[in-house]
Amino acid sequence: MTLIAAAFVVCMAFVTATLSGVFGMAGGLVLMGALALVLPVQAAFVTHGILQLVANGWRSILHRRFVRWDIVGWYALASLIAGVTVALLSFTPSKPLLFLLLGLVPGLTWLPQRWINLDAGKPPQAFLSGLTVTGLNLTAGVAGPLLDIFFVRTELTRHAIVATKAATQVFAHLAKIVVYGAPMFAGGGVGMPPWWVFALAIPLSMLGTVAGGAILNRITDVNFKRWTRWIVTAVGISYLIQAAQLFLAR
Repeated sequence: MTLIAAAFVVCMAFVTATLSGVFGMAGGLVLMGALALVLPVQAAFVTHGILQLVANGWRSILHRRFVRWDIVGWYALASLIAGVTVALLSFTPSKPLLFLLLGLVPGLTWLPQRWINLDAGKPPQAFLSGLTVTGLNLTAGVAGPLLDIFFVRTELTRHAIVATKAATQVFAHLAKIVVYGAPMFAGGGVGMPPWWVFALAIPLSMLGTVAGGAILNRITDVNFKRWTRWIVTAVGISYLIQAAQLFLAR
């Protein structure tokens, strides 16, 4: 890894942790695409999992009084099942397919609310969210917009939404690290950033989470939902363009 690429990863760790601290999902989407630009796909999945595990874990600790632990429990059980299933399939997307999936995921935010009757506050649907969101996380790298669908009709405040989603994503990213990291590290960990990149990026992720939380306190619930949709859509369009370029270059 070049010094420029390493600096890019470190900077994006802070920027995307701040985004996630405000909107709960945009940061992970941006970070996955950024990592895929400079790392092999498998290494990008593991690096993303490690950095997002720290960012989400720290965010759930900072906002722990808002976490709905019953939702997290059902989600964690389903994440285990999804992780085992994907591991048995031994699936790793190509880089063009990864960007295509990353570009399509934000489209989920535009589904009409009248079509959506999901509520993560209900145990069966909390379990379904863990199964589907972790499954998508392990194939597309991110699944924030899909997770958001399960929170559209809940009565949770913006703080509870961000805190609970962060806690659930700890398990989704753990699954990503194990599923993609185990076979890669068994082969020597080729393509992974050096240890000092994580030593710098992890505390910056934590700092970005704190900064995002401060911004979150200053916005309203209405603006929170409006800006989330537009930000992830813009990012998704850029990924679709990147996917098209990669497919055409083949």
